[in-house]
Amino acid sequence: MLPRWHIFLGLISTILITLVFPNTSMLYLLLFFLSSFLIDFDHYANAAMKTNKLGLRNAFEYHKILGEIEKEEHKKGLRRKGDFHPFHTIEFHLLVLLLGFLWTSFFFIFLGMLFHSIMDLISIQYKGYLYRREFFFLNWLRKKVRR
Repeated sequence: MLPRWHIFLGLISTILITLVFPNTSMLYLLLFFLSSFLIDFDHYANAAMKTNKLGLRNAFEYHKILGEIEKEEHKKGLRRKGDFHPFHTIEFHLLVLLLGFLWTSFFFIFLGMLFHSIMDLISIQYKGYLYRREFFFLNWLRKKVRR
């Protein structure tokens, strides 16, 4: 899912949370909103490492080209894993949730990340690309060590 959709859906969800729970702190609402799309920083970092270019525009171009390659591979029936995104793993989500038991702000960060991940799951399942995502850091690490 493109960042603009994560930002838009995160904003709508933040407004809904405000309407349903009007006493929610502005800080918590801001943390939920920001984490609903800033979790994608790992996409940017991955693009920067692969291209050796730091510009956000370069990262968008990298992912545009990667998307075209994905479509072609998908048409050919190739089922290759995509880039690894550590912030999107179950373990990272659990770490943030555990921190949420120590500091409430992290709980709202977790909720924003969870919202983001659910939107991603819906999007990639709809496109038929669920196989491209690695959901577990330990699986990714195990495969890296084997090489």
